[in-house]
Amino acid sequence: MAKVKSKYVCQNCGYETAGYLGKCPECGSWGSFVEEISGVSSSTKQEAIIPDNNPPQKLSEIKMGTEIRVTTGISEFDRVLGGGIVQGSLVLIAGDPGIGKSTILLQTSGELSSQGKKVLYVSAEESSSQIKLRAERLGVNSDNLYIYPQTNFELIKKHILDMNPDLVIIDSIQAIYTTMIQSSAGSVSQIRECCNELMEVAKSNNISIIVIGHVTKEGNIAGPKVLEHMVDTVIQFEGDKYKTYRILRSMKNRFGNTSEVGIFEMGAKGLAEVINPSELFLKEYNQTQTPGSTIIVTSEGTRPLLVEIQALVGTTPYPAPRRVANGVDLSRVLQILAVLEKRIGLNLSRQDVYVNVIGGIDVSEPAADLGIALAIITCVRDVVFDSHTAIVGEIGLSGEIRAVNHIDKRINEAQKLGFKKIIIPYANDISDEIPNIEIVKVKRIIEAITRAVKG
Repeated sequence: MAKVKSKYVCQNCGYETAGYLGKCPECGSWGSFVEEISGVSSSTKQEAIIPDNNPPQKLSEIKMGTEIRVTTGISEFDRVLGGGIVQGSLVLIAGDPGIGKSTILLQTSGELSSQGKKVLYVSAEESSSQIKLRAERLGVNSDNLYIYPQTNFELIKKHILDMNPDLVIIDSIQAIYTTMIQSSAGSVSQIRECCNELMEVAKSNNISIIVIGHVTKEGNIAGPKVLEHMVDTVIQFEGDKYKTYRILRSMKNRFGNTSEVGIFEMGAKGLAEVINPSELFLKEYNQTQTPGSTIIVTSEGTRPLLVEIQALVGTTPYPAPRRVANGVDLSRVLQILAVLEKRIGLNLSRQDVYVNVIGGIDVSEPAADLGIALAIITCVRDVVFDSHTAIVGEIGLSGEIRAVNHIDKRINEAQKLGFKKIIIPYANDISDEIPNIEIVKVKRIIEAITRAVKG
């Protein structure tokens, strides 16, 4: 006799259990378990016969299509995707509310539809008239762009299979639901099942699908972690809500380089590409040059970026000095401070230290260590750093300067923006001679200080 089965699923991490638990043993959250109907079990088991129309093939015998990638017409978006949208791929774009996820995808829909591609925009959060209003503001108007406001996944899947579009956009995955799962939209089970069905539709019909995902208040993608594993590409939309530019960052890409970034500027007519982001981040550098300010050459994916690092050091009346870092890892700053105290003899035990990356961009690579250290030292000694010098280098615990990657691209970017000198690790080898810029190689941090500060 058939029997209805139920389970309890944590809405934060997706942990499943047969009975209700007050605290999730996986993520530690309280009161997050919700009962969900898992299906109907029967005493008689039947084996499903699945036709196999795709037998195993030799790798050498597999033939690729003539148009495996489709360029969106937005070069910064194509850069993050690895050169364009791969046919039959499933892409997840996540970001804070109001950051511009729907805007960039509506612009992408307009570009592709103007190329003759058929695009289906499924809106689960807005009506057709609301999307039309945004499209008029962005200048998007095409007969190949179809708008479908719907939250039921079965109806969405039916129209996708009937229309067979080149691109499908789901806005958003947390708002759609399937009747096969007895829980509300946005739950762990609903997101997992809908994403799994979308993946099957994309792969079996060679349809590219882009899914918008929400984020939690901690900044993580809402839903189960398996959602990020299922999709082909995960793109994070970042940006400072007090500034106009946005950063599109690739967190996972099966068909391209990870950690690639694209820079956009939000305006009245949508997101505009920033072709030279280094000039954007250094726009006010020469006007506000003060002690504690340096320029580093960081690398985001394959793109070198020049950003300004500022440090502020001041005496504190409290027994425990403050350490604040914005845009860089705090633990990395604490490590640099320990090296400066031990190897340079800089006493910071009674000093508050603040480190900030100008522009709101997050710098995570160790190549920024030397720039952070020199910003702190120049602030403590009240000296001005040479404004025509850029810095790159990782600091070891013994005070040595370690090699970094992509050194040729970093030097070329600094030279292109008018810098006369760049300080790099001694261990880095340069393949080609680069004119109009002095390359200074240093082995230890004390040598970098003497070569960087104005005489």
